[in-house]
Amino acid sequence: MGFAVMSLTDAAAGRVRSIVENAGGDAKGIRLSIKKGGCAGMEYAVDLVTEANARDDLIEHQGAKVWVAPEAVLYLLGTQMDFEVTALRSGFTFRNPNQTSACGCGESVELKPADLAALATEGNPVVRAN
Repeated sequence: MGFAVMSLTDAAAGRVRSIVENAGGDAKGIRLSIKKGGCAGMEYAVDLVTEANARDDLIEHQGAKVWVAPEAVLYLLGTQMDFEVTALRSGFTFRNPNQTSACGCGESVELKPADLAALATEGNPVVRAN
């Protein structure tokens, strides 16, 4: 088994499968990327995938497919993607070890690139794509 950029909880996988089923047509999964925005500087972006990009990393869990944009990989290494429903909101949440802060409303974050040297010394293999 190879190294995964990030992981999905069962709840996140269930929500991704539900999104794909409800989208119909050619939907295959979702794509996760990072974009500039919000008061903390960055936001997670989730988009529907109808055609996979060969440059993206593919994460699969319980039949759910999440593609990770190449420019987001260093910011997402070690992240766990979850889905939660509370009295006030429902949505994907991210437990990201590369997050240094977040805005008060929780919609944007400040992220630093993962420390590859630290990951290698912890015994985690680091896979590089050509």
